[in-house]
Amino acid sequence: MVLTAALLMALACTRGPDVSRSPTPSPNQGVGVKTGPTTALQAMRRLCIPADIVADPVKKVPTPPAIAEVEHQVETVRGLTYDRPVNIEPITAGEMDRRLRDYFDAYYPTRFYARRSDAWATIGAIPRNVGILEALNTYQQGQVLGYYNSQNEELVYTGDATLDRIEHFVLAHELTHAIDDQHFDLDRLDDMVVHCDDEIFQAALGVVEGSANHFATQVLLRYPAAAPGSVPSGGSAGKVPPLITELQAYPYTAGQRFVDALSDQGGPAAVNRALRTFPTTTEQILHPSKFPGELARPVDVPDFSPTLGPRWHDHDVMVVGEVWLKALLDLRLDEPAAASAAAGWGGGIYRAWSDGRDVAVIMSTVWDTPADAKEFSDALGDWQSRGSGPGLVLKADGTRVNAGFASSRAVMSALSAALRSL
Repeated sequence: MVLTAALLMALACTRGPDVSRSPTPSPNQGVGVKTGPTTALQAMRRLCIPADIVADPVKKVPTPPAIAEVEHQVETVRGLTYDRPVNIEPITAGEMDRRLRDYFDAYYPTRFYARRSDAWATIGAIPRNVGILEALNTYQQGQVLGYYNSQNEELVYTGDATLDRIEHFVLAHELTHAIDDQHFDLDRLDDMVVHCDDEIFQAALGVVEGSANHFATQVLLRYPAAAPGSVPSGGSAGKVPPLITELQAYPYTAGQRFVDALSDQGGPAAVNRALRTFPTTTEQILHPSKFPGELARPVDVPDFSPTLGPRWHDHDVMVVGEVWLKALLDLRLDEPAAASAAAGWGGGIYRAWSDGRDVAVIMSTVWDTPADAKEFSDALGDWQSRGSGPGLVLKADGTRVNAGFASSRAVMSALSAALRSL
């Protein structure tokens, strides 16, 4: 895990308004549709609350010989050398949890992710009784064996000088982050977070974590002498909403498959090129053949707060990529059907509004072909029918699919009218 402020900003803890379990009503055709002047991206910039990025002081410690050996192994498989020494500090598991809590407290803008939790819960992506920050904090407690902090270029890990196989892998992974950071400046991830560019960040994180997993695997294959070891169970991940679990795993799993594919085609030089010029969509990570040529198409959702009512205002905006949509569909559909329906993504965004009690969300996506749009529209309609919250999925002409989600039945008349006007 590379611990930039960007990673800490990956995904707020609030209990949203009660959701009606009534069936979705037909839209009231008498609702007058009015829009405000701002685009969704303008609203996203205005709603964004950047992290307060501060580097911690580094405690200088001698590098144990066993760790120095892993550094040499990483240099060998990576085909790069360290420009400067990496400060490596062993700490206890309790100290690891304490430091991670401190990072969460320092870097997570709670108000921002509280609003995002409202939006995700209204869509049906997470339960209403578990916020995003709460889930992430539960996910990482007791499961992080080490991390590299690109802010102060320090690597910390739990363990001792005698490395078992898992500790060997973790150190090789983190030391790959360190050598990649020295050559390709991983702090660039923070710029994406400061501007709340979630999809671009997730794409870049895929190649960063994929590189670390790929080369750590190569270290273990080439230097297999470490003692046996097993990954700790953690025990808490089962309490985390499945969508967040899938999103947290994605940069390590899909990211490694992406880097494996690059390496198969062009060796470490191809990986280096992807680290110099990051992928820009999670679609490119899931489908390496689409990197770097296939880019996202811009999508907008107008400001429908005047349609919803005088007390309504922008609440959250997020660009939604293929990984997020696949994780959403995975909640209620079979994995192959979800993956197939999310493939062919061309761009997407949602915009959420609130009056302080209710929440309304419109999600708009574009697809590569009309057939892709129909497949996603059918899948999302099936997905929506299996849930309990009010919602409506509409396939527009051509390649656009629009969907609306509400926290109560009372909101649906105005929301449906807005949705049908797109």
